[in-house]
Amino acid sequence: MDNHQKRNLTFITIGLIFMLSGIEYAVILPTIWRYLQILEAPPYFLGLGLSAFSLSGLLTGPLFGLWSDRSKTTKSIVLFSNLFEIAGNFLYFIGYSKWLLLCSRLIAGIGAGAGSSIFGFLTRSTRPEERAGIFAAIMACRQAGLLVGPAFNLFLRLCDFKLGPFVVNKYTSPGIFMCLLWVLLQFVVLAIYWDVPPMSSEGGAMMVEIKQEEGAEEEEAPLMGSDEEPAHTYRAVCSGQSETSTSSETQPVRKASNPFKNFSASREFLREEVVVLLTAQFITLFNQTALETMVTPLTQRYFSFGELGNSLMYSLCGVEVILGFFFVRWLSRKVADRVVLAVGLVICCTACIWCLIFLCNPRGGYGWELSAFIIGVFLQLLGLPFVAVSQVSLFSKVTAEKTQGFSQGVRRSVGGLATILGPLWAGGLTNNLYIMLGMMLALLIMISVMTVLSYDQLTEPRAVQCAASSDSGG
Repeated sequence: MDNHQKRNLTFITIGLIFMLSGIEYAVILPTIWRYLQILEAPPYFLGLGLSAFSLSGLLTGPLFGLWSDRSKTTKSIVLFSNLFEIAGNFLYFIGYSKWLLLCSRLIAGIGAGAGSSIFGFLTRSTRPEERAGIFAAIMACRQAGLLVGPAFNLFLRLCDFKLGPFVVNKYTSPGIFMCLLWVLLQFVVLAIYWDVPPMSSEGGAMMVEIKQEEGAEEEEAPLMGSDEEPAHTYRAVCSGQSETSTSSETQPVRKASNPFKNFSASREFLREEVVVLLTAQFITLFNQTALETMVTPLTQRYFSFGELGNSLMYSLCGVEVILGFFFVRWLSRKVADRVVLAVGLVICCTACIWCLIFLCNPRGGYGWELSAFIIGVFLQLLGLPFVAVSQVSLFSKVTAEKTQGFSQGVRRSVGGLATILGPLWAGGLTNNLYIMLGMMLALLIMISVMTVLSYDQLTEPRAVQCAASSDSGG
């Protein structure tokens, strides 16, 4: 089996990992509140239980990324992290107390931290021009899991039997079900997941090490410099490009050295374009989770939606988001990532303005109010794939490839913080939509202005563009 076949099978496995994460969210969320009530947990435990998963993923993401950058492997990391998903979901199934349930979500969240290693692997295993499309497909897999997850609840809610000393009912069955799915995934990872070589070592571009004879003070230069060339850096050059540097010595990199030897976190993450993309990551997920928190109380108050109505609404939303991701996958082949980002921000701002005008103080009959609500939600979800895919793809291009796992861990930690704060913000303001949506719009305007001011910086480095054009020309 050649590297191309291995690469495709590995991408399929990664898609399954993200799909399972979506299924897990979809089968546990509908029943966790009632489960906690049975265990006599106070109301605030619902927020703790939902936030615990994000919190542990937030903390462990950079650590898994650091591990993958140093080892240059991800298969062992995925196998190891899945053990936490298995253990966490089994503890959720046992559920003797509210504290055990809380610990189960904390432990399962550790497994989610391996996503940073996976995104680092995807960055190293894809060409820049195809990366946005790959990211869009992977994100669509998670949305597909969110979409099919409720279908599993149809038979899980019918469970009512004992498994040895454990009770299997509609509240505990999601835990054992997800535990079994993660166990099955372990065998899939063992069979068809490979640590394929980076694209840069296979095609027309090669990684070269540039060593300059400079002073000792320049040894602390960042991995990706701006005006001055760093003392010790890695970059891609065109295969046909002559190596004419008079003060440098170039040679292929054959053995992975310590990727953090000259790494400076401040210089890597406080650059203008990186700050813009991390801000976009935070605002995107903050607004998304705030919207998810707001929607159910809103539909109950204005339209008297029950479980069936909400389930139908979420299913239609899932279909829209999946189609949106595949549209962005196609669009990313035609236009630059920063154009996709700009289009997404315009759509999101339009959606927020619409909701402020028509949803905060709805007027008219039931039909008009429902139509205004549907348009508002449609626009909010329409912009999500544009912003989500473009900022992840751009982030992978403007940060150093050698430390991509750690950088993706930082990005996902910023997103994890947003998923914790978003519901907390929206949960207390469901009766004050002007304040809640006003803050969301203010954040969107802020990131839009930042994007306009930094538009010229939101592009891949010239060396990467050179390598990409060499690949496409060959």
